[in-house]
Amino acid sequence: MEGLVEGLSSLFFAVGVLFWLWGTAPLIGDRSILFKLHSLSVSDTLGSMSIMIGLLLRIPREWPLLVLALISLAIWNTILGYVLAFCSQRKSL
Repeated sequence: MEGLVEGLSSLFFAVGVLFWLWGTAPLIGDRSILFKLHSLSVSDTLGSMSIMIGLLLRIPREWPLLVLALISLAIWNTILGYVLAFCSQRKSL
């Protein structure tokens, strides 16, 4: 059973790193800066959350702290996305 948990944890770590790399690939494209920031923030959030789940499987005694980190990642990265979108709008005087 312990080997299965270790393997699943490693899989979540690998998926997290893949999300991080996947999000940096659009940075070299010709798309708008907002598209680049959006793809980077989404993939960074998903990658970080996947790594946190891997940590949760590996050290379950720390579940309150890791669940708090997961919730914080989801909330703060979503709010940051809304702030970036709001600040990028052209305001008329």
